[in-house]
Amino acid sequence: MKLRRDILEKLVAGSAEPLLVARIDSPDWPVVLGNAAFAAIAGDPGSVGQPLADVVEALAGRELALEVSETIRAGRESSISVELRGKEYLLSLMPLADKTDGRADRGQFYAVYWRIASGHGASLGDQEARQALLKAKQRIRDLSRDDPVTGLLNTVAFNDVLAHDFSVAVREKTTLALVAFSLDDFDDYLHVFGRHAADSCLRRAAQAIRRCLRRASDVAALVNSEYGDRLVVLSHASDEAKVREFAKRIGVAVRELGLHHPRSRTSRYVTVSFKVAMLQAGKGGVDADEFLRRVL
Repeated sequence: MKLRRDILEKLVAGSAEPLLVARIDSPDWPVVLGNAAFAAIAGDPGSVGQPLADVVEALAGRELALEVSETIRAGRESSISVELRGKEYLLSLMPLADKTDGRADRGQFYAVYWRIASGHGASLGDQEARQALLKAKQRIRDLSRDDPVTGLLNTVAFNDVLAHDFSVAVREKTTLALVAFSLDDFDDYLHVFGRHAADSCLRRAAQAIRRCLRRASDVAALVNSEYGDRLVVLSHASDEAKVREFAKRIGVAVRELGLHHPRSRTSRYVTVSFKVAMLQAGKGGVDADEFLRRVL
């Protein structure tokens, strides 16, 4: 399918339903198109140019922004029930592709629109059935992408994301950052408390990391490697000082979970150590695999 911007602009502007279009092959997934109906429910006409996740979070909260980001990351279509200002909406997300230059990885967009659940068209029952079907399909896809313990991306899915983002960053000549976290003295924690408790600890640390993600394009995963398991965050941030501040905030968040660790050599509680690697993609002949090895 070819997308012509002039036609897309007319379709967006003419929609009676709140509608945004975001470009997802650029850092932070900026909103490139929005209509008057969206400005009316958001109470802010200035969404264009803003990161998509920030726009969604300001309107409907952080949890929804995370769910939207994860849906887009997976490249899937989805539908989510949302209540805004006393009205029930069906938030729909749909990938679009611009192949006007013959390249499938160019100009990738997502349409994000709020359909009033009690509006015209399909009945509410039909909409609920469609939403349930989409969620079931989403869950099946998630089982192949998610690590079963942490709920973060698994190694295979993360490698796919890294390869894609690295390719985009090479084209755009932008910088990527990787932060690898390891739980301090985790083998001793496992020895004392057993596998079930260790999995619970790892899951809670992973979710603390997930809650700290701020950029729409950031992604977290549990990566298995010859160097051991690591909780890894991929970010499009270019300021190393800010990346390190972000990593330290995660360290504080994990420490504040208050998970007792009687054999830790650093604290009474579970803590994490981290390593940061940053690279202007394509520079020095380093590929995505080598970039990941550096931080692991």
